[in-house]
Amino acid sequence: MPDPNELSAPLKEFLLKVANREIPFWSTIGMEVVDVKSGWARVRVRFGQHLINANGVMHGGAVFSAADAATAVALRSLLAEGERTATTELKINFIKPVAEFDIVAEATIVHRGRHTAVGDVTVTDAAGNLVAKALTTYAITRITRKPASRADETLKKESCE
Repeated sequence: MPDPNELSAPLKEFLLKVANREIPFWSTIGMEVVDVKSGWARVRVRFGQHLINANGVMHGGAVFSAADAATAVALRSLLAEGERTATTELKINFIKPVAEFDIVAEATIVHRGRHTAVGDVTVTDAAGNLVAKALTTYAITRITRKPASRADETLKKESCE
């Protein structure tokens, strides 16, 4: 049985990419992992002028991205080597506009099946105000070895004859 205090290999790899600023989108919007545990994660987006929409508040896409990213990080803590994920659905309710504070998205994986996972996300601002609630669904797939091409099979067959 895996140690619940030990980070999974997919999560370690991801956190190193975040720490080394290898995920351009995260760097662009100022997103960072604040905390992560098995099936749970907290992600922050720093408020900045580059995230403001025409109404003078944080763009809903930045809030949406924080909810999606928090779920992805929480889910990565539950993945085995060779598994990967993709968002298949994200339903969000925007509750309060963000005019000046950083936001924090806190995600909990409420279901982790063989092929899908569901996350529940709460987004708050630095003052503790509820900004949004989201429900996310992810597909879980296994990375399999790419089958050999027909050309490779033909060459192999000819060399054996």
